[in-house]
Amino acid sequence: MKYVDEFRDPEKAKALFREIEALAARIETRDGKPLQVMEVCGGHTHSIFRYGLEGMLPNKIELVHGPGCPVCVLPMGRVDDCVALAERPEVIFTTFGDAMRVPGSKKSLLQAKAEGADVRMVYSPLDALALARDNPDREVVFFALGFETTMPSTALTVLQAEAEGIENFSLFCNHITIIPTIKAILDSPDLRIDGFLGPGHVSMVIGNQPYDFIARHYRRPVVIAGFEPLDILHALWMLMKQFAEGRCAVENQYDRIVPGEGNRQALEAVASVFELREFFEWRGLGSIDHSGMRIRDAYARFDAERRFPLPQVKIADPKSCQCGEVLKGVIKPWQCKVFGKACTPETPMGALMVSSEGACAAYYQYGGGARERAPVEAAE
Repeated sequence: MKYVDEFRDPEKAKALFREIEALAARIETRDGKPLQVMEVCGGHTHSIFRYGLEGMLPNKIELVHGPGCPVCVLPMGRVDDCVALAERPEVIFTTFGDAMRVPGSKKSLLQAKAEGADVRMVYSPLDALALARDNPDREVVFFALGFETTMPSTALTVLQAEAEGIENFSLFCNHITIIPTIKAILDSPDLRIDGFLGPGHVSMVIGNQPYDFIARHYRRPVVIAGFEPLDILHALWMLMKQFAEGRCAVENQYDRIVPGEGNRQALEAVASVFELREFFEWRGLGSIDHSGMRIRDAYARFDAERRFPLPQVKIADPKSCQCGEVLKGVIKPWQCKVFGKACTPETPMGALMVSSEGACAAYYQYGGGARERAPVEAAE
């Protein structure tokens, strides 16, 4: 396939739905409950609802929306640290756009900007580095955020800053790793996941092998998936085939993009600049060991946490906001008490409604995947 339209072909979608239904008919589930398949990546969640896929799957399949949105799992205390940095008069604080509106305990970065803080949206860390070059009398801080997908670009920017001898550039590092997160989900006593749609973008960097423990130790199949509707349906068919055959393996549906061994150059850049933290706090999931990254001592001069004093206070989410339960797949977004009422994209209470990859934003935007839609409508 060469063009995106081929990955949205309604006839191919119909064929895949028929194959999935046929496989589902062969599978005996535990206690008569549907198989729970978690799509880890928020990009998958949005594609599933944009094309109405969830509502047309057999009743034996229940999709669970995981924590694969780095903005969504950022705890309030870290947002407060961002605001504290942004409000320093000597700082130009730079960030990706989807982090601007994430609420802290008192305000968001967007609100801080409205009150006079110099907060600027950038499209890459190199944009922030360019600002540092152009403003040698200011301290430019980049809000480094994301899973392994965005770590390489941040690491390479630090290496570029070092090569150029730029002294007024630093990172507020909030990069996180996907593997400890999945392990924490599997170890959660209140959750039962039968299989995973693996994240395509992260896997493009780390490859297939890091997921082996899920199949080997936890006996759960994993299929790394692309983001178009036929990608997701094909990956679900591959998962159902494993269920039907009693297999547990890591398979790669997205092999046109994801190399099995990952991207060696990207991984080397990450390893040279970053190291694992002992633990990192996640919104809704609590503290997860070795799940966050920090800057190595060799590059300490680029670490905003070492260069500036920060509050570093742990802040609990509002009691009425149930982002934590949604992140773990315990409840669906529409089951949250404030969903669509006090919490909307215009007035978000939680990060899942703010981010372009958040599950609540997907439900709100696309209506939660109505089951009445036909396969051909979803694929068109």
